[in-house]
Amino acid sequence: MTSAGRIWLSPPDVGPAERDALMAAFESNWIAPLGPEVDAFEEEVAELAGRRFGAATNSGTAALHLALRLVGVGPGDEVLVPDLTFVATAAAVAYLGATPVFVDVDEATWTLDPHLLGEELERRARAGRLPTAVVTVDLYGQCADYAPIVAHCDAHGIPLVEDAAESLGASYGGRPAGSFGASAVFSFNGNKVITTSGGGMLVCDDPGMAARARYLASQARQPVLHYEHTELGYNYRLSNLLAALGRAQLAALAPKVERRRQVNQAYRRALAGQPGIRFLEEAPYGSSICWLTCILVDPEVTGVDRHALAERLAVEDIEARPVWKPMHLQPTFAGATTVGGRVSARLFERGLCLPSGSSLTPDQQDRVISVLERSLAR
Repeated sequence: MTSAGRIWLSPPDVGPAERDALMAAFESNWIAPLGPEVDAFEEEVAELAGRRFGAATNSGTAALHLALRLVGVGPGDEVLVPDLTFVATAAAVAYLGATPVFVDVDEATWTLDPHLLGEELERRARAGRLPTAVVTVDLYGQCADYAPIVAHCDAHGIPLVEDAAESLGASYGGRPAGSFGASAVFSFNGNKVITTSGGGMLVCDDPGMAARARYLASQARQPVLHYEHTELGYNYRLSNLLAALGRAQLAALAPKVERRRQVNQAYRRALAGQPGIRFLEEAPYGSSICWLTCILVDPEVTGVDRHALAERLAVEDIEARPVWKPMHLQPTFAGATTVGGRVSARLFERGLCLPSGSSLTPDQQDRVISVLERSLAR
């Protein structure tokens, strides 16, 4: 094992600006959960996403839970969800007593397959079993293909929720990630392009939806002097201190995104001639933030599978992880209805995420590349 220090997959990239912002919020004595930093953070993220309103939450999962509830998802409903995603996308559906139905992804973009979605909605329309909502996922920093997806949803009157947890700063057809659907959500978890340690946000254009999201996220407390609750809410609001951290991070979003794109390009140059290695390509319809650089490893060509490659990196104190395990293969969703699934399963079998953080130094990336080259040369 190397003694040069561990290289993480996507660590927080913070510094003096974030420390100063936190201390300023602390010294203002706005330590209570809400405050001016939360208000400002909501406005700034909403503007970046091309939306009118934001509701800051303590996680992206919480924001997605609220988004689904606000479009009417409830017990007994079905929601179409991409098969290749982090479990929170499907878990938020289940939290509401609804059932996720998994739809395979496009082999080129790794995001929800618009053709399969259209076919499934047509089939369900004929059977009188349309879903209550459709969730898209902007995966690994890349937007889904929204033109056909929105057209399919609109044709059947199905609300769309955009899970942009991994893709703040990406774009589709000149529109920013987060600008599609009834609402969209972001995550500010510690591994995201910007972080509030833990946090998320729902963004939308409907003032009533934004107000209700904030109300539900604040334990659904009625606006009276005593504590009055006419329905169940959640303890989901982001703290003022963490919002201050988020604002400092957001101010440096552009260079953080640019650095991740540089990391992605450096990997591509280094492995350009390596047989059996293929990258997740940037879709021609937009700009990816390259949140994580992902490769596909063909073991028949390279002589090593993605699991063994990750283990060899781990020996050198380098973190790498398989791409998301498809939801239809997760034990917690065993037996779930799945449309397709072969593409997602194949991507999981061969996909590996490489260290991609904006704080990754050139020397650190050279270390990663060196281990990859040695491992693949065997």
